[in-house]
Amino acid sequence: MYSTSLLRHTPAFVRHAAKMLNTRQGLQQQILGAPPAEAGLSAVLLPIAESSTVNGAGKGPCLLFNKRSVHIRQAGDLCFPGGSVSCPTDRLLAKVLALPLLPLARWHVWSRLRRKDPAAARRIAIGVATGLRESFEEMRLNPFGVRVIAALPLEKLIMFRRSIFPVAVWISHQRRFFPNSEVEKIICVPLARLLNPQHYLRYRVRYAHLPAEKRARRTEDFPCFRLQTGDGSELLWGATYRITMAFLKAVLGFEPPPPASRPVVIRSLDRAYLTGPRPQLAQKKNIPSPPQGRHL
Repeated sequence: MYSTSLLRHTPAFVRHAAKMLNTRQGLQQQILGAPPAEAGLSAVLLPIAESSTVNGAGKGPCLLFNKRSVHIRQAGDLCFPGGSVSCPTDRLLAKVLALPLLPLARWHVWSRLRRKDPAAARRIAIGVATGLRESFEEMRLNPFGVRVIAALPLEKLIMFRRSIFPVAVWISHQRRFFPNSEVEKIICVPLARLLNPQHYLRYRVRYAHLPAEKRARRTEDFPCFRLQTGDGSELLWGATYRITMAFLKAVLGFEPPPPASRPVVIRSLDRAYLTGPRPQLAQKKNIPSPPQGRHL
């Protein structure tokens, strides 16, 4: 069990998370789970920040998610900031980040990782570099104000031939972000809400792009989390949900209710969800410019 004080004091939660994830066994798992140098690899950050007071969130740790804009595939989904590894660029950036006083050098287990397995440490460093580079592009996250907590287990996507390498980080000071055109908005989800079993549902997906005679048989159920906001509600599901749940279990021992016991929410997915909007349609739409900086 964990102390509820962790849900009210972000630095204490970060210290607890680092302790739980960087044990001797956890460090060995990070080495064994270092991302392979292969095509189809993405890296994301799992960003921990201080909750804002918006929507009564109050003080305490939260996780930050990007809501994907209509410009890209999987529009409307919540995801962590990140993207595809760009080997030449990210390999060079990884070396820079390991310089004194920069994020990798400040990671308290970095020197141990390098001694135990230099090759794995280099691959982890490239994943950190990718996550920071993409997060700067997507939301103007200051890479020099981020503290690395731990590398998390590799996650393989179901609908796409990709693997995701997540890295838990702490954003200790930055409160203002500037989403680019790929991001509709940035959402802060308080940890206390993620630990409330009442917010967990079963997401029933119907594939609307299939022929009518097959559509009724092509439904799938996925576990999900629902966040109620002043603008409605947001659903967290898929790979981002699985990464989030793995993090909460490893750090706090939390497991959501069994999916079979949860209420059902239904949605149809069309072909545009998987492929993104067609260029000619995107040009015709009067899509507003990216929002101004958001305070969290």
